[in-house]
Amino acid sequence: MDNLLAARSQMAISLGFHILFAIAGMAMPVLMALAQWRFLATKDEAWHDLAHRWAKGTAILFAVGAVSGTVLSFELGLLWPEFMRHAGPLIGLPFSLEGVAFFFEAIFLGLFLYGEGKISNAAHLACGVGVALSGTASAVFVTAVNAWMNEPVGFTLEGGQLVDIDPWAAFRSPAFPTQALHVVLGAYAAVAFVAMGIHAAALRRTPDIDGRAGRMHRHAFGLALGMALVTTPLQIASGDRSAKHVAANQPIKLAAAEGLFVTQSAAPIAIGGWPDAETRTMNGAIEVPYVLSVLATGDPNGTVLGLDAAPRDQWPPLGPVHIAFDIMVGCGTAMLAFVAFAGWIWWRRRAPWTSRPLLLGAMLASPLGVIAIEAGWTVTEVGRQPWVVRGVLRTADAVTPMPHVELTLVGFTALFALLGVVVVVLLRNLVRSSLPKGRR
Repeated sequence: MDNLLAARSQMAISLGFHILFAIAGMAMPVLMALAQWRFLATKDEAWHDLAHRWAKGTAILFAVGAVSGTVLSFELGLLWPEFMRHAGPLIGLPFSLEGVAFFFEAIFLGLFLYGEGKISNAAHLACGVGVALSGTASAVFVTAVNAWMNEPVGFTLEGGQLVDIDPWAAFRSPAFPTQALHVVLGAYAAVAFVAMGIHAAALRRTPDIDGRAGRMHRHAFGLALGMALVTTPLQIASGDRSAKHVAANQPIKLAAAEGLFVTQSAAPIAIGGWPDAETRTMNGAIEVPYVLSVLATGDPNGTVLGLDAAPRDQWPPLGPVHIAFDIMVGCGTAMLAFVAFAGWIWWRRRAPWTSRPLLLGAMLASPLGVIAIEAGWTVTEVGRQPWVVRGVLRTADAVTPMPHVELTLVGFTALFALLGVVVVVLLRNLVRSSLPKGRR
């Protein structure tokens, strides 16, 4: 395995693992703070139990996310020294701000976990809100770096070097607003679906849903469903805005995602299939006319740039990008269908947790948001290839010359596998402890 493949594989595994904890760091504190607020408003101890359990879960995920995030920071310098040499002055500020947000998140989380009864109720709740705001800010600052890599601004390129650097440029990248919004809404929707699935399973195994434990799971399911009802349609809308932005500013990425080889108007969307770069055709795809033009331009007869608009050596890997895009869109569509069904049940004044089909649906749909996020980041990162900084620095030119990168790939992959097992065991025990004895 050559250095480039080993380094890219290691970053893919590291990012894919860390993203799970990044989205939890954004959305879990929101649910935790809302549960605590409901407890203070209603004095129902079931809400307090829920806030306490979600705080424990947040702490577990935060701790492991801190480890995986630290590993990623080392990997940037270890695997991509040329990237850091060129881009460091431009991405240093958002990374520094991310570190500040991370420290605030840790402080507020500690106060929320151990401050109850020692500080006022208002201050305790404010700490929960602080965890949520800090977690979201941390992710937004990191997203600014990625947005700049997709659409770099704020410098002059002279002799292969970046000069006249604006340290705030990462936040002025044209990709930043749509990408940051899409990331935040995606995290909230994904975590809401996971929480719904967990508590739906618990409700199906809890004989007394009116008891304290049953009420806790009812509250959890209703709160997570409420978050999903709000964020999922907004996420679909933000995805539409992102698609139009990518079509205008990163057209080759969208062309790769849809296997569109030839620039055309009334462009069709390709569902399924496999793009063949040699014959420049889509094999086995279901093509729906006009839809890609609508997605990209808002006009069914709009012109969409194809892969023929770029040299062959600037095409990203077509198969992975297309499949990942289909998975992302498919998961998002299924999530929207689920919340529409759940909203219809709620609108008919039926308690959603009393619907056995809805609970089963929530269990089946619970991983959809996470899968969509992993697929979306695959589109973003693989779709930018062969560039690490689009149009400025190729990935092959940024990789380390250090030999035997495959050894660090094996080592860090083993570390993530171990951490994954630990997290699964801890969270499983946390969930099982909320179930009646004999049903755990």
